[in-house]
Amino acid sequence: MASDPHRDRALAGLAAAGLALSAGFAGAWLDSPRVLVACGLAGMVAVAIGWAALSRLAHRPAPLPPEPPPPPRPDLDAALEHAPLALWRLRAGQAPLPLNAAARRLAAPGRVAEPETLAALLAAEPGRSVVTLPTEHGQERAVLAVSALTVEGEAWRLAALAPIESELATEALAAWRQLVQVLTHEIMNSLTPIASLAASAPALLEAGEHEDLQAALATLARRAAHLQAFVERYRSVSQPPAPTLADTPLEPLLAAVQALVAPAWAEAGGTVSWQVEPPTLALRTDAAQLEQVLINLAQNALQACAGRPAPQLLLQAHLSRGARLRLTVADNGPGVPPGLESRIFTPFFSTRQGGSGVGLAVVRQLVHGLGGTVRHARRPGGGACFVLTF
Repeated sequence: MASDPHRDRALAGLAAAGLALSAGFAGAWLDSPRVLVACGLAGMVAVAIGWAALSRLAHRPAPLPPEPPPPPRPDLDAALEHAPLALWRLRAGQAPLPLNAAARRLAAPGRVAEPETLAALLAAEPGRSVVTLPTEHGQERAVLAVSALTVEGEAWRLAALAPIESELATEALAAWRQLVQVLTHEIMNSLTPIASLAASAPALLEAGEHEDLQAALATLARRAAHLQAFVERYRSVSQPPAPTLADTPLEPLLAAVQALVAPAWAEAGGTVSWQVEPPTLALRTDAAQLEQVLINLAQNALQACAGRPAPQLLLQAHLSRGARLRLTVADNGPGVPPGLESRIFTPFFSTRQGGSGVGLAVVRQLVHGLGGTVRHARRPGGGACFVLTF
């Protein structure tokens, strides 16, 4: 049985009291033999109890010294202080506490024009979002991430803010530059022969060369029709239809897409397969638009696999980490040429000779309208893989 120091001290005290009591009785009734015997026995019992208690106290191990506090981590403190993200600690009923230099700079005069607006943004629920900061240089967009945790039984929240306005402006400028290059190239390809034929048509009419005039007018009509079709394609990219959302089971949707695109793949000697795991997987989306997205990706994959033996297309739907739904469209074709992955979603940019460059741009517009994202992933075994995440 484990030794209890408080109990042992109490026993020792009782033993001492018993000895004193027996001595008192002995002094009071020395003339009584029975009393003397009783006092002697009581004294012996008291001595035995006291000896046992003292032995336990003597053999009790010394208390362990308290554990020293963890040594300071100057490297961790320096990393936190100079982190590129602005970090705050949030506690109920208290103002946000900046944790590093980036947070203090952002809240200092000359950056955020309205500190109360910054405090209101930091009070957001846990999660990630893109927010707009009113700074003295204008409106700036930033990514805000808030996480909840418990420290010593107290609820805390950590907020991280990363300004991204300059990066977004750079990306937007590059996208517009690419778009303008494609637009000017496509328009000039149609306008140059139109202008040349329009200038030579009066001369052909005066010379009476009716056959040449008819050929010129036919070319004019053909190039004008091409330019009109180009403008219609541009309209389809710039003005996507609004989605009508509803709970949509994915197994019948992928089966319908497979039935629509399989004949064309069969003519090319290929196959189309699909997988949904679990089979009851569903998504709140616009079924018609999502079906159009998958058909566009399947057609692009078929064109990319042209001339290859046994082309294959795989449509998959499953849950990824974080319970997010992931749709993948993968083929065994040549894949996207290295270095062009960031340009394939630019409107009217195409890696295929004679391609319109509209298919993937429409795919991205529709997927973003449905609340998802689409990206290209390089497959380890070769081929292209487009990942839709919702």
